[in-house]
Amino acid sequence: MEKADIKSWNQKELGEFLISLGEKPFRAKQIYPWLHVKHAETFEEMTDISKKLKEKLINTCKLTVLRQEDVQCSKIDGTRKYLFALPDGNMVESVWMHYRHGNSVCISSQAGCRMGCRFCASTLDGLVRNLTPAEMLDQVYRIQEDTGERVSHVVVMGTGEPLDNYENLLKFIRLISDENGMNISQRNLTVSTCGIVPAMYRLAEEKLQITLALSLHASSQEKRMELMPVAKKYDIQQVVEACKDYFAKTGRRITFEYSLVRGVNDRDGDAWQLGELIRGMNCHVNLIPVNPIKERNYLQPDSQVILNFKNKLEKNGINVTIRREMGRDIDGACGQLRKKFSERQGKA
Repeated sequence: MEKADIKSWNQKELGEFLISLGEKPFRAKQIYPWLHVKHAETFEEMTDISKKLKEKLINTCKLTVLRQEDVQCSKIDGTRKYLFALPDGNMVESVWMHYRHGNSVCISSQAGCRMGCRFCASTLDGLVRNLTPAEMLDQVYRIQEDTGERVSHVVVMGTGEPLDNYENLLKFIRLISDENGMNISQRNLTVSTCGIVPAMYRLAEEKLQITLALSLHASSQEKRMELMPVAKKYDIQQVVEACKDYFAKTGRRITFEYSLVRGVNDRDGDAWQLGELIRGMNCHVNLIPVNPIKERNYLQPDSQVILNFKNKLEKNGINVTIRREMGRDIDGACGQLRKKFSERQGKA
């Protein structure tokens, strides 16, 4: 029989499981902080529960703990890029970034990705599997333990499409924001999607206070299909309408992620079309100079082109920032470190 994934449960679920083991439900209040506050790596560390209960947990539960396989530290800005081994040997990436407002961690939601976005290294080898809530949580926990610094913001924008792993994502959000755990405000959580429209409408109904970020990357349906295969299923107007619905249901401002690719989506006409597409929305556009990967020939526009694009959007009354590039000297883009590791293993 497969062992229970104890770290993926909330305190109520943990209590119900302990009752099934013949234990008192209050034991959950003892065990839960070991999992989600103290980040115990073994059941033996739990010093305030009996030896008998520890043995029950060892025999019936697995304690998901990721192994740090590699870490790269940027000499430019201190950004740390982690490669973690999952219990089954699959690899995922996470990034720790320090900002004035606090420490932010970008986590992966899947091992690999099946969305096929042309400029992303995460999707080159396809989807292996979804991550469990515990595997998503432990990326944050391991990084906080490694740095010794409190994580205040979490972005689900690493490898994988979060809304393609909907149920586990939802559990992760509720666990990471649980007042009995890390208690990170939902307003400090961001989930990025390439635009799975039914899941976007479903997420709006959850009435969470997280930020939804749409990977838009184009101002027309034609160009979006060129860059993002998901656009063949859900067109650009559909995803924008789903964003409007999310704001209407939650009151949370939408973020549009727009990777600028030289000669593809960085022209004056693209800026004008983008302004027309999202005019009047309560939104923010995050311009991202594309991070080149060797498997694709996409290049960054010149800095003046990027600035001109930003200025044209601002003249249309749209709130815009150019993303500060973090960890550029350490394979900072999604999927690069994992891909490099797998290539090394293949040659070994």
